[in-house]
Amino acid sequence: MSFPMAILVAGLSGFIALSYEILWYRVFAVAFGGTAQGFALLLGFYLYGLAAGALVVERLCRRKQNWPTRRHLLALATFNLGAYVTAYLVIPFLGLGCRHSLCLIALPAVAVSTTLLGAALPLISHLAVRPDARAGAGLSRVYFANILGSTLGSLLTGYVLLDRMPASSVALVLAVLGLLLSAALLWAARGSVVVFAGLGLLCFGLVRLTPGLFDGLYEKLIFKHQFRPDIRFAHTIENRVGVVNVTRTGKVFGGGVYDGWARIDLVHDPNLLVRAVAIPVFHPRPRRALVIGLSMGAWAQLIANLPTIEQLTIVEINPGYLSLIPQYPDVASLLTNPKVRVAIDDGRRWLARHPDEQFDLIVANITFHWREHATNLLSADFLRQVRTHLASGGVYFYNATSSPDVMKTGFTVFPYGLRFGSFIAVSDTPLRLDHAAWAAAIRDLTVDGRLLLNPADPVQAAAAQRLTSVINDSVGPNANWEWRSSVLKDVAEARIVTDDNMAPEWSFLAVGAWDP
Repeated sequence: MSFPMAILVAGLSGFIALSYEILWYRVFAVAFGGTAQGFALLLGFYLYGLAAGALVVERLCRRKQNWPTRRHLLALATFNLGAYVTAYLVIPFLGLGCRHSLCLIALPAVAVSTTLLGAALPLISHLAVRPDARAGAGLSRVYFANILGSTLGSLLTGYVLLDRMPASSVALVLAVLGLLLSAALLWAARGSVVVFAGLGLLCFGLVRLTPGLFDGLYEKLIFKHQFRPDIRFAHTIENRVGVVNVTRTGKVFGGGVYDGWARIDLVHDPNLLVRAVAIPVFHPRPRRALVIGLSMGAWAQLIANLPTIEQLTIVEINPGYLSLIPQYPDVASLLTNPKVRVAIDDGRRWLARHPDEQFDLIVANITFHWREHATNLLSADFLRQVRTHLASGGVYFYNATSSPDVMKTGFTVFPYGLRFGSFIAVSDTPLRLDHAAWAAAIRDLTVDGRLLLNPADPVQAAAAQRLTSVINDSVGPNANWEWRSSVLKDVAEARIVTDDNMAPEWSFLAVGAWDP
């Protein structure tokens, strides 16, 4: 094999291999509910396959030292062809496995694919690098080309292709690119016309089969054994940040995990918006507020309509929600509200870039504490950052998702606080429960000029009475309300969450055990 050709093939092999890893991680993260273990398992099987492939080629080259170059090129083309077809099929196989609650069954397919991929680079080196005094220099150039291709694959696939194409299209593009590379190798090995005709038919077949193989992919990954052919998401947004799915009833999934509802309903209250209504209980007059995490905007819509709010800043990392919100009447007006400004950014980065911004109220309806990267918004390091952005008397109100570690961390960093359901409110100044403010919020809160609980409607009036009584519940470990000192006693054995220990992310080991 000529050395320039070896450089090109090594670069393209690296590009395709790392592109598949980025693509696989996208869908595996959805299937595994964004748990940290999901990435660890995928990476483990990926690296195992690469090592196994290198071992196979090492033994092949020792036993077949007398093979002519053409035979080695045919072996390389065969390894590549098998690798790219198998890699393409990993995602449909994962969807099939999830449908039967067997997410892990796709991991051996990853290992098979990467075993074949791992065979490519050593075989390229064997074919192109002469066993002389310059062998080290030649080998380093081949590996550099592979690393450069791998880097470009990660960047272009992660930041460009996945931002502009659905996962099915990206998989098809990579498969076709792999078939073209295999065809080039077969051409160099003087392959027959029949072989090229077969490659053409295979390429045509992949194009035709892709819509069917990937049909209902995210429904299978998320609903698993509950999936039925008639279950379809009303909306699916895919971009470089992640995947957003919305059911026909308005239930939202972000990255494969429940992320709220696209409606405001205090009567049935599926997303527990009563927690947002409770804000006036412990902060009577917030004027400037910050919401970290927009999702479909139900929480932000309620906060924007609190009578004392003059300015609401929202930081959301996924711009996909902005195209969905206008399609749902309960939240559509949020994006045109003159009091509201939306920044597409990472929450921590936005705070770091705006050190002088001060808020009376900061709210974060954070995702489940066991999801990967959740530490970024739950650690003591982040809480100290939030603390510098609270005005005098300011309150940080966020979702601990009932994690003892998270509650202990919040109540340790801040000297004052209380728990309301799964949320905790923390502050540098004492908090109080204002019964009158709660009753007024239940009675008077409106969105777009519409009372959320109209006393003229018997069902809504009964709901208002039920919610009003919540403030009168007893305060303690088994009640809706609990003061900081009591919580700290309950969670005395818990850990303080830091950026380094990522404590909550490794506490959820039952992959796929959540209820969609």
